[in-house]
Amino acid sequence: MTTTPASPAPAGRLASIDAYRGLVMFLMMAEVLHLAGVAASLPESRLWETLGRHQSHVEWIGCSLHDLIQPSFSFLVGVSLPFSIASRLARGQSRRRLLLHALWRAAVLIALGIFLRSIGDSRTDYTFEDTLTQIGLGYPFLFLLGFRPQRERWIAVAVLLVGTWVAFVLYPAPGPDFDYASVGVPPDWPHLMQGFESHWNKNSNLAWAFDRWFLNLFPRDKPFLYNRGGYATISFVPTLATMTLGLIGGEVLKSGRSARGKVAWLLAAGAISMALGWGLGELHLCPIVKRIWTPSWVLFSGGWCFLFLGAAFGVIDGFGWKAWVFPLTVIGMNSIAAYLMSWLFEGFIGDALTRHLGAEPFRVLGEPYEPLLHGAAVLAVMWALLFWMDRRRLYLKI
Repeated sequence: MTTTPASPAPAGRLASIDAYRGLVMFLMMAEVLHLAGVAASLPESRLWETLGRHQSHVEWIGCSLHDLIQPSFSFLVGVSLPFSIASRLARGQSRRRLLLHALWRAAVLIALGIFLRSIGDSRTDYTFEDTLTQIGLGYPFLFLLGFRPQRERWIAVAVLLVGTWVAFVLYPAPGPDFDYASVGVPPDWPHLMQGFESHWNKNSNLAWAFDRWFLNLFPRDKPFLYNRGGYATISFVPTLATMTLGLIGGEVLKSGRSARGKVAWLLAAGAISMALGWGLGELHLCPIVKRIWTPSWVLFSGGWCFLFLGAAFGVIDGFGWKAWVFPLTVIGMNSIAAYLMSWLFEGFIGDALTRHLGAEPFRVLGEPYEPLLHGAAVLAVMWALLFWMDRRRLYLKI
């Protein structure tokens, strides 16, 4: 990973991709606003209840706005790849050099994800569910698909989704005597599913069983038994399908279609993909579960990603309305820096603001809004740092 002065953005760069990526990173950074905490302090407010719910992950089945952050970030990795490959080939780089860079990038992403998840621990926490790690595990395969035609990419998506679904179905579902308490799930947890859908129950599925074996191959203070959130290593396989959907969408944007044709294609793909994912869930063939990245989740969330991308491209690059998304492009042009700031600097900035300004300035609207105003100040400082980097064309790149 390097921090280097970057040349001005090329003329063909799509502001919509940077803006969409900036929106995704803003939503992640905006966790510092603690909207769910404000909602808890104001239980009578439907507005704050809605805002708090959409800044929180659903417990298992379903989707909130916050749940769309990770699939959008993964999807945009795929969207950017055709442009990156074309740019590097135009600069005379060989395919061998491109492949070596892809392998290096994957290794750095995996290591960075493990590093961030180990913060505060007494030793390295070998866990692989972080967004960066999941992307890194699938990135070499995505890179290879970047040189294949669209038809083969669609086939890859189908193989990944069907293969994942079959693998979960073939793994024995938990029986009536399964001890859920031993894997951190209350037996009366309202999100436990019955019948065929129990193949995707929390910490009793194929992904959990894989991690019970795989994660215990690494040095640990105590044996791995379960992940409290139900997240799993092998979710990188269906995450690769999400990235491949982005790759397909990026190829459409790079194609010679008219702007209207590109928007129509993306919106249609989004509607169809979302409908397929929703249908699989409604038919009880595969629940929509983000935490283990079920095939129906890939389709449902991928549909949202296509819709967001189509809308962003149509408004920003199609109509040319670029000035109003400048605050988002500042973040999107430096997404790795934004990601690291949210992990490494949020607490430091927050403590500094409280130390030097005290708590009173953040209580001007009343105590329920104190975390909101304090978080807004932290968010403003992080954005100012990204703006400073952008003015000097300093971007973290992997």
